[in-house]
Amino acid sequence: MAEKNYYEVLGVDKKASEADIKKAYRKLVRQYHPDVSDDPNADAKMGEINNAYETLKDAEKRQQYDMMLENPFAGAGFGQGGFARGGMGGQAPNMSAEDIDEILRQFGGGMGGGRAGRAGFGQAGGGFRFDDLFSSFGGSGGMGGAGFGGPTNSKGEDQHAELSVDLSASYHGDTQKITLNLPVQTAQGREYQSKTIEVKIPKGIAEGQQIRLAKQGLPSAYGGEAGDLYLKIKFAHADNIRVEGKDVFQTVDIAPWEAALGGAITVNTPAGKVSVNVPKNSRSGSNLRLKGKGIPAKAAGDLFLTLNIVLPPTDTDVQKAAWQTLKAQFADFVPTR
Repeated sequence: MAEKNYYEVLGVDKKASEADIKKAYRKLVRQYHPDVSDDPNADAKMGEINNAYETLKDAEKRQQYDMMLENPFAGAGFGQGGFARGGMGGQAPNMSAEDIDEILRQFGGGMGGGRAGRAGFGQAGGGFRFDDLFSSFGGSGGMGGAGFGGPTNSKGEDQHAELSVDLSASYHGDTQKITLNLPVQTAQGREYQSKTIEVKIPKGIAEGQQIRLAKQGLPSAYGGEAGDLYLKIKFAHADNIRVEGKDVFQTVDIAPWEAALGGAITVNTPAGKVSVNVPKNSRSGSNLRLKGKGIPAKAAGDLFLTLNIVLPPTDTDVQKAAWQTLKAQFADFVPTR
């Protein structure tokens, strides 16, 4: 298969400066790094991106590469040793894990810290539960089968599962413990061992994105590395909240007099307690937009508070009299029906 043009891989012009190349590379890392991308081909794409950047960021290698593009038959064998092709996988060239993490943080990702065991806002049942995940080498619950047929040292099967996390984890980052039931081959045959690991939930992660846990999938049957575990994020939140992309919508109950007279109210949101001003003569269904209070990211989403007018109970004679007085005061008001 022909090697892709490195300039096209990075999406830059052949005359691009070193700064332009670095900027393009960082943008692609934020898009395709397996820790934040839900693209099933993210690893392969990162391999192409890394190979291209490894060559074009080095002035001497870039000059040689440009010469090869102009005359691909000059100096045959150049592709055998002239560039650092292949073998790079998803690892960034000459960049530490901290460097990659910093790039992902700028995107709103990163695998940085959280607090273990925090039962944050809108917790729906807590914790992550695998339904006998990895209970057999063939997988269960649609998890996919293990690949026992393969060459020596072949990698174990990757596994995919859904991880339910509190919505507030996306606002602040968090750490969550999960327990895996992993198959192990012993002298007595196949056995299962429980393994508890901590998963770092990066701040700004969106629903549907995946977290990759390297070497936490099924073990290789041929002496190779274990596969990877991909956890697809699903938000747990209260019934009065819904999430659309990076925007969060929350229904907020208000009293009739708050709707009529307006004023400041305090609302518990996934972002924490916020004070908002209700305009006078507000109606049920009206939205108050809090810009930048949605899912945090490089371009943060918004939080929309949908007002819902609720009536107080009318059980006592005094309460009924109060409504009768109100009715008399607004005798000319006829709602549209």
